[in-house]
Amino acid sequence: MVVYSDGPEAARPLLLIHSINAAASGYEVRPLFEHFRASRAVYAPDLPGYGMSDRSQRAYTPRLMTDAIHDTLEAIAQDHGDTPVDALAVSLGCEFLARAVAEASTRFRSVALVSPTAFNRTAPRRGAPGAHLGMPWLHRFFTRPLWSEGIFNLLTSRRSIGFFLRKTFGGNDVDPGMLEYDWVTARQPGARHAPFSFVSGYLFSRDANALYQSLACPVWMCHGTRGDFTDYRWKSALATRSNWRFRVYEGCGALPHFQQPRAFVADYQGFLDTLAEV
Repeated sequence: MVVYSDGPEAARPLLLIHSINAAASGYEVRPLFEHFRASRAVYAPDLPGYGMSDRSQRAYTPRLMTDAIHDTLEAIAQDHGDTPVDALAVSLGCEFLARAVAEASTRFRSVALVSPTAFNRTAPRRGAPGAHLGMPWLHRFFTRPLWSEGIFNLLTSRRSIGFFLRKTFGGNDVDPGMLEYDWVTARQPGARHAPFSFVSGYLFSRDANALYQSLACPVWMCHGTRGDFTDYRWKSALATRSNWRFRVYEGCGALPHFQQPRAFVADYQGFLDTLAEV
């Protein structure tokens, strides 16, 4: 697994986790990496099956992604000892981060959830611990050798990537660098394996909401009001919890750190400034 890192060695570590889709990568947290590396020791992995990490044909599940976060924490510990990290994740990456916190809470000082999944009208998901929503029949369909590569090439054509990014951003103000990087990363050998697990439901956790409710550390959650990712009604179930803070970005889609970077960074830094040193 590839982990990008930079920043002052003596600074508290900041862990950034990208989302999951057909062409995901650490590029999705790039504005935050670029900003915080001046003051924080920043770490951003390409999760398994994405970016520059291994894309072999294997089972892509929440367990695999959570273990990748634990592996990143081990790498951070080699540089920073037992200093608890501040961690931020985007979209489906939030479910993996919540599981990692549930399994190793002492390694985290705080959690930030950007446009997290499992907060919409279908919530809550409180299924068996560790179970996923995978549909074997759908995965078999996508992975049939006769058409597997063709379907993926269609799903990740420039036109398709642009279409899905406009739905994510909630308009035409798509980051051009992300569009180009997504297209390039989707052309790499083995690029279809993890996305086919994603679209078949294997990377969604049945116990996602139970994981969110288990978080005892300070939590900052934010989301936008545009695009396909605007239903966060389940957050009302957490509104009375003293360790949760919420921020809504008007006129933004699911990636407010790209669309309103100054406001986002100021708000997130303000949240971090309220935390007691541990």
